[in-house]
Amino acid sequence: MHTAAISSGLAQQAVTYGSSALVALQGSADLPSQFLTFLLNDEPYAIGILHIKEIIEYGNLAAVPMMPPCVRGVINLRGAVVPVVDLSARFGRAASVIGKRSCIVIVEVDSEDGQTKQVLGMLVDAVNAVVEIASDEIEAAPSFGTRIRPDFIAGIGKSRGKFVILLDINRVLASEEIIELTRGSVASHLR
Repeated sequence: MHTAAISSGLAQQAVTYGSSALVALQGSADLPSQFLTFLLNDEPYAIGILHIKEIIEYGNLAAVPMMPPCVRGVINLRGAVVPVVDLSARFGRAASVIGKRSCIVIVEVDSEDGQTKQVLGMLVDAVNAVVEIASDEIEAAPSFGTRIRPDFIAGIGKSRGKFVILLDINRVLASEEIIELTRGSVASHLR
């Protein structure tokens, strides 16, 4: 399995940029300046690299019964069980079609208590690059007109003359919301 480790030491210095992106922009607070860009259904997205632990090839996923459609399964990552969320399905779209460039981005997100981190995998169609986006190139998230929930969007960044949606990964992968989806999935199977 090929891995591209991204300094996990940086993840411990995580900077919050999610739903407070506009406030941070106005207050000139520090935002991540480096983002990992990736594709989902040929649309560009990005997350701050401080959340990323590593990127691995897609493979060896174990399905877990009665999970919501967005939870594709689990992987064994050096002895740890890591749930893998299909971002396309999480955004309410069809499940991702696995291709040659499909990969799993391993991320750390805040747990419910905000005191600890949880490691999750995100299935994406392709990883592009790590890019620099200056804070003056980031606009507030639009409240309408996007193909995903507005609360999942931290902002819209401009990179290399194109727009990229910056995700609030803590909201996208909110464990309490995914747990609720799981409960709903189990309840529908029991009916």
